[in-house]
Amino acid sequence: MPQLSHMVYFTLSDDSESKIQELLHACQHYLSDHPGVVYFSVGRLNKDLARPVNDHGYQVTINVVFDSRESHDLYQVAPRHLQFIAEQKSNWKQVRIFDSDLV
Repeated sequence: MPQLSHMVYFTLSDDSESKIQELLHACQHYLSDHPGVVYFSVGRLNKDLARPVNDHGYQVTINVVFDSRESHDLYQVAPRHLQFIAEQKSNWKQVRIFDSDLV
């Protein structure tokens, strides 16, 4: 069974430094250390990387690799994940999610 990569890019309505820091902290607090997570990282846009192919339409990103699709599906309904969404979604202008089976 392949591992599953779950990448999420958050564009904020209020992209002030304090709101970016708040989301970074919330991601680390609520989204890390779930069962089946092989890798977790949270970060912010690196504005210095400005090639024509670089997408600058977000402020914060997470990258979670799960050991299976089943672990990903359990994460989606986990209480901490749902609490994160409830507390943070009011400042999301756009959320883009990229899920991939890893080879």
